[in-house]
Amino acid sequence: MADRRPILVLNGPNLNMLGTRQPEVYGSATLDDVIDLCKRTAGKHGLAIEHFQSNSEGAIIDRIHQARGRESAIVINPGGLTHTSVALRDALVIPEVPIVEVHISNVHAREEFRHHSFVSPIATAVIAGLGVQGYAAAIEFLALRD
Repeated sequence: MADRRPILVLNGPNLNMLGTRQPEVYGSATLDDVIDLCKRTAGKHGLAIEHFQSNSEGAIIDRIHQARGRESAIVINPGGLTHTSVALRDALVIPEVPIVEVHISNVHAREEFRHHSFVSPIATAVIAGLGVQGYAAAIEFLALRD
């Protein structure tokens, strides 16, 4: 990745509960473990990350606005906002950077309402079902992009 600005890793509602929330679906890794994985993966490529998690849609949108001109790409796990938030989708086009949508579980093998994403149509890539390794895959993808 020619752009050396940090990659923003965003996590939406309930992802602060990783490691304790439905470990049979989301595994035992905590959000801190995810951020450490992202830092290690980015570091292998001489890149840095910024990270933000909120249970508040407005706070996430405000952070996306701040990314414009500040970060080189966004890796986002929107959580439940994936399926409900047009406002989040609209905010994600503002920074004009690559977006990688990440889901820990395979949302397409779950409840029907999880099959639709407002983010996917504007995302550069979508990763689902790789567990927390999906975050590392997203950063690798961004680091190796032309």
